[in-house]
Amino acid sequence: MYSVIALSAADKPLDEERREAVLGALAPNQWKWLRRGRALVMRFRSAPAGVQILSGREAGEVDLLFKKDEGEFAPKKLLICDMDSTVIEQECIDELADFAGFREKVEGITEAAMRGELDFESALRERAALLKGLPETTMQQVFDERITLSTGVEWLVKGMKREGAKCILVSGGFVFFTERVARVAGFDAHYGNRLGVEGGVLTGEVIDPILTKESKLKILEHTIEQLGITAEDVLAIGDGANDIPMLQHAGIGVAYHAKEAVQKAAGYQLNHADLEALLWAQGISSTA
Repeated sequence: MYSVIALSAADKPLDEERREAVLGALAPNQWKWLRRGRALVMRFRSAPAGVQILSGREAGEVDLLFKKDEGEFAPKKLLICDMDSTVIEQECIDELADFAGFREKVEGITEAAMRGELDFESALRERAALLKGLPETTMQQVFDERITLSTGVEWLVKGMKREGAKCILVSGGFVFFTERVARVAGFDAHYGNRLGVEGGVLTGEVIDPILTKESKLKILEHTIEQLGITAEDVLAIGDGANDIPMLQHAGIGVAYHAKEAVQKAAGYQLNHADLEALLWAQGISSTA
């Protein structure tokens, strides 16, 4: 049997009309709810050709995850997530740049870097240089006033930890923020880059070594070895080009509201549903 999981956003649930649009387009042999109104699984005796061409609009704006085998979406033992625009809704460096008067310029560089059009390390150093002279306290101000968790991430982390999974945060952003986001969201460990600080102000430098896409992959590989698991036991989530190696190495690599290049490279996409939906896809309940 083949399976397809349909996931919807909370504000556009799978009501009768949307549900019937999905079922009518794919014509499964059987189906059942994983979470009423938000997630359902459809089963097919042969591979459903329509899943590859069914657009979000035709499906009633839902995400479709094609299961190649029954064990593919079994509960994972490791969750590894990018931070900026994935676990949180913002890009921390863009928010810092706003205080320095360079938001528009930095946002442009960030977007190009996340699309894979610029060398990540060079782009990070260029953006960090524009932060020179900012009071160190600006970072705490940004965290307190501007940083918000992505919908469902706390439930995702809590649910997976309840099943015994390890949850780690890896970011090309800054440790100041990964430390705080990891604590609030419930991650077990975090990794990021460090901004130079002298005399209570930012120096505009990033302290070596720079955490890059290669670093993210190495952290994933090291954690897999440390836990004694395989890549198939991993759920990885990210949105930018520097997440691609990590996503491709994981058993389930999810491009979350991601750049086009990332969507093409990752095995799965989540463009409508929130992160909590990935719990239901694994057969994990949101509640204890």
